[in-house]
Amino acid sequence: MPSETSSSPFTSRVLLDQIADKWTALILGALCPGPLRFNALRRSLDGITQTSLTKTLRRLERNGLLHRTVTTEAVIAVEYAITPLGRTLGPLFQALDSWTQDHVAEVESARRRYDGSAD
Repeated sequence: MPSETSSSPFTSRVLLDQIADKWTALILGALCPGPLRFNALRRSLDGITQTSLTKTLRRLERNGLLHRTVTTEAVIAVEYAITPLGRTLGPLFQALDSWTQDHVAEVESARRRYDGSAD
């Protein structure tokens, strides 16, 4: 992992910030089974705005984690698919999902204790 003092303006912290945001894991998870058009992807992500989806998709494309294809058949359509580089994040996101499922009760218990003592 590159050090934070690296001369490169693109440090590991910047990349981590970009893949650990609110929507990245959910978008990549939705695309794991296969490519989706923009509107199908948006419908599969409850609560995401069109602006947030567009910005996140552009960032993921810029970082090489997904590929955007424009088809010009009868109707112009844009389809998104995970790249091989994007697929390498799969095991990391699966491990994080597994951790949350294993520890959700403990986290909820800690929150109740904290909220009860915040008075």
